[in-house]
Amino acid sequence: MKHIFLTLGLLAVLLAACAAPDLNAPVPTYDTGIDPSTWAKIPAGEFLSGQEAEETLIDYDYEMMVTNVTTSQYTDYLTAALAAGRVKIGQFNGKKALVGYYPGDEFRGVKHEEKIAAGDWILVPLEDPASRFSFDGTKFAPQPGYENHPMTNVTWFGAWAYCGAQNGRLPTELEWEKAARGSMDDRPFPWGEEIAGQVANFYASRDPFEEMSTFGSRTSPVGFYNGQKYGSFQTASNISPYGLYDMAGNVWQWTGNVYEGMHYRFLRGGSKDTYDMDLRIWVRNNATPTYFSPGVGFRCAR
Repeated sequence: MKHIFLTLGLLAVLLAACAAPDLNAPVPTYDTGIDPSTWAKIPAGEFLSGQEAEETLIDYDYEMMVTNVTTSQYTDYLTAALAAGRVKIGQFNGKKALVGYYPGDEFRGVKHEEKIAAGDWILVPLEDPASRFSFDGTKFAPQPGYENHPMTNVTWFGAWAYCGAQNGRLPTELEWEKAARGSMDDRPFPWGEEIAGQVANFYASRDPFEEMSTFGSRTSPVGFYNGQKYGSFQTASNISPYGLYDMAGNVWQWTGNVYEGMHYRFLRGGSKDTYDMDLRIWVRNNATPTYFSPGVGFRCAR
């Protein structure tokens, strides 16, 4: 009988080690010193796009946010937009959500294409435990410790609405790629040729925001990987040639293209939940515009 008790005790320890981490546990708080309200200018000109490094021209200057939109920035927007009646509380898949108007896409009836009609579409869910904000009925606020983390659990419609409210828009895929890579450079990552856990937040990168026994992942603050040392963790700078942080890792980033005959939207950059190979500049992901995830965020262009 004693042997049975010891076996059950060992089993309990193993099960505890394999249990999902408590992602709502207090998160480490660090000041990165990076201002999320700043924008970087991307000059007109040629660059090398895609895995094959094809010469591509963008013949206009544009700007992109230096970091992903933070939870503080987005919750401030939601509070103001709700008070002004620009967004409202609605439903998505039978659950409470914040919704806003979208003018719709041209529908061509292509096989597998789903119609995106003009009307109210989900911006963010209001009952998802993975969301990093709270809502008291009138005001939105970041969860403590997540103020300067990227806004996540936001749909493409939610990202589109925010950028429009800032007199901007979501970047096109090519705009995003040039901002990440620079001019006439075939580097695979925004910072250069190699990747390591000190330069970006990805699956099993062993950053201070991971639960080490299970590699359960959380986002890191915007601009965290800037060469600064936080406690015992030394980062390397992941800044792109044009001065943008976190263009690879942390969260996937929505882009703005609406392709003919397709309702899917595309994301770039990889995330805290993907392997290092998915952080290469040319890697694409896609989802329906109503998709939201704790590993998806965005930044704006103008």
